[in-house]
Amino acid sequence: MLNVRFIIKMLGMMFILETLFMLAATAVALFYKENDFYPLLQSSGILFGTGVLFTLIGVKANEYTAGRREGMLIVALTWALLSFFGMLPYYLSGYIDNVTDAYFETMSGFTTTGATILTNIESLPHGLLFWRSLTQWQGGIGMVVFSVALLPIIGGGATQMFNAETTGITHERFRPRITQVAKRLWGVYLFLTILLIGLLWAGPMNLFDAINHAFACISTGGFSTKNTSIAYWDSAYVEYIIILFMLIGSINFTLHYFLLNGKPKKLFKDEETRWFLWFVVIITAIATTWILYNGFITDFEEAFRQALFQVSTLVSSCGFATVDYIPWGPFFWLITLLLMTVCGCAGSTCGGLKMVRFAVLSKNLLNEFKKQTHPNAVIPVRLDKRALSGDTVHRILAFAFAYIALVLFGCLILMLDGVPFDEAIGATISAIGNVGPGLGSLGPVGNYSAVPDLSKWVLSFLMMTGRLEIFTVLTILLPNFWKQ
Repeated sequence: MLNVRFIIKMLGMMFILETLFMLAATAVALFYKENDFYPLLQSSGILFGTGVLFTLIGVKANEYTAGRREGMLIVALTWALLSFFGMLPYYLSGYIDNVTDAYFETMSGFTTTGATILTNIESLPHGLLFWRSLTQWQGGIGMVVFSVALLPIIGGGATQMFNAETTGITHERFRPRITQVAKRLWGVYLFLTILLIGLLWAGPMNLFDAINHAFACISTGGFSTKNTSIAYWDSAYVEYIIILFMLIGSINFTLHYFLLNGKPKKLFKDEETRWFLWFVVIITAIATTWILYNGFITDFEEAFRQALFQVSTLVSSCGFATVDYIPWGPFFWLITLLLMTVCGCAGSTCGGLKMVRFAVLSKNLLNEFKKQTHPNAVIPVRLDKRALSGDTVHRILAFAFAYIALVLFGCLILMLDGVPFDEAIGATISAIGNVGPGLGSLGPVGNYSAVPDLSKWVLSFLMMTGRLEIFTVLTILLPNFWKQ
């Protein structure tokens, strides 16, 4: 039987912790003396009050009976409900006066998707802009991982919550306790964020823009404070810094921890990381050649930089923009869809299928070809020189099938709702991969304001499902999950 009191208690604690972040945005609004102060303050009060109520209801919960089902429900409900409370500042301030749009914008933030319905981002006051970026920064490393790091009181349910939020293939734990793992991941995340703020502030950005873009970059989220995103600064320095940190955000944070603690060999010997970097290099070379050959950009350095930026922003699922790649033609659109599907490494802040799964699927395919000529051979799939179990390979195949099925489901619903095919497939792959920009009018210089309401709810669902790597969300929708 589900431990409902424990679930309610954990949600209450999440809400109380989230209030601190919303109050930080409220302080920014107070500093700039703009009209978003009271909406943010009211939203903070509603969130805190709900958190206290939930915590009191679950005060007598037995945490030691919490299991995997409770962990899955807590994680899924955290993302769904915090997106509801997180939309209140937009809605109460009147800057987004439609519930569907406000929820879509907030879910896009917390899942680090970066898709927006805003047509004039620069019209938002500073407090809301900061809150918008802050949702992405939290979502990057995971709101639940953050809570596990700060709440040792979670006790028996911590492992279930951590595993439900960080599903998929992950690296060895560098500490036996889940709370220690979470704290060190957040330490690395915070260090990289502060470093990026300093580097951006040293360039043409002011401090406010540097903070917001650092939040959105290291989380591979992609929200900007400017309508034209990174193109606003027209700075090669800014673009190269953003490229570097988008790629850093795409690599397993456990490896960053080892690197910062004097163990760089673990990073450079990691097979998934090598696959990822070679993938970026090869696609960038193809894109640069395509751009120069077709005369879209004639200067080599600029063509290389723009190709590398587009590849990095898509493969990292960040979604920042410097140019509109839609005029680059269907060939580059295909590259775009490939990048949005595969994305970066497991244990990173990016979305998508993940490079480790792509590597395993590729190796498994090659093994099947070998078995055609050597049918009796036993050829295991190896990763980092270790043979993977058949169980692991089967789970990856199941994940890939579920991923494709969700893309087809999303495309079907969007097209039934009147969205053109190219925009439907681009938006669906972008949503489930937490990328942001799509194709057509939903490209890097467009927005999702004209997408029908039903499609926005479907895309919001896909964002959350993709962020939690599919199985966590889909499992709780199955009847067997609710049986004792």
